[in-house]
Amino acid sequence: MTQTFTTNSLAVLTGMYAAEAKYLAAGGPGEASFDLLAPFFAPDVELHQAEALPYGGTWRGHEGMTQFFRVMGQVWESFDMVNQQFLATGETAVVLTQVRARARATGRELSFPILQAIKVKNGRITEVRPFYWDTRAIADACTMPTPTD
Repeated sequence: MTQTFTTNSLAVLTGMYAAEAKYLAAGGPGEASFDLLAPFFAPDVELHQAEALPYGGTWRGHEGMTQFFRVMGQVWESFDMVNQQFLATGETAVVLTQVRARARATGRELSFPILQAIKVKNGRITEVRPFYWDTRAIADACTMPTPTD
C-alpha cells in the first residue's frame, strides 16, 4: 500500500504530531517502532536542542531522532503537549506548545511553553529548532540535587 504525503507544512505537522501520539501510546522509545514517525522526517533531518538540557545537542537523521526519543523517555516520565498553536507558511512553520511534564529522576512536575521553528521540504520535516523560555528550570527539574558536605 502506497501512502500519499502532502507538501503542505501544516498537514505534515498535524500528521507528525498524530503519529507521535500513536508512537507514545504504543509505549514510545524501546517499545514502539520509530517507523510510525519516520515518514514525516527527511532522512537527513536535524533537530537542534538547547545545550543546557539533558537531551541537548544536535540530533541528525532517523537514527538521531530514534536516539533523541530514547533519551527523552529516560529523562521524562510524562511529557504531555496540552495545547498547540500552528503558524505555517510555505516551508516554514512555527508551533507554540504548552507542555506539562514530570521528570523521571526527581518526580518534579512543571508546565512550560516551547516555541519550535520547523522547516518542511517536499512533504517532510527537515529541521526542528525548539526554543524554551527557561532551560535552567527544565534542567533543574530533571536533575537530583548534589549533596553538600
